[in-house]
Amino acid sequence: MRILIDVGVGKAVEEWLKKQGYDVLAVRDLDPRLPDSVILHRAVIEQRLVITMDKDFGELVYQSGQPHAGVLLLRLEEADSRKKVSIVKKIFTRYVQQLVGSFSVYQRGRLRIRH
Repeated sequence: MRILIDVGVGKAVEEWLKKQGYDVLAVRDLDPRLPDSVILHRAVIEQRLVITMDKDFGELVYQSGQPHAGVLLLRLEEADSRKKVSIVKKIFTRYVQQLVGSFSVYQRGRLRIRH
């Protein structure tokens, strides 16, 4: 699986995913100011799952109808890096195949996956 990590998710999640063997690209390394629509477009071209904490991706996908290769929206505003890694680890252990091409939201201990 190929992944594009948005800026707010953090380096710890990026590093954990790389250690698991995923092809990870970070928006921070491209241009931290990239607009969300450009991030989503690049992810489609490169067939990457976007992992983000930015709710605007929901609007791009559902209101604007912008295509995507999969989005995982983490609603973890108060989480530190260890907590984020722990949650991503749980999600990837159980649901990794379902994330591809889906819009998924993790919030309050629950993961909703929309295909």
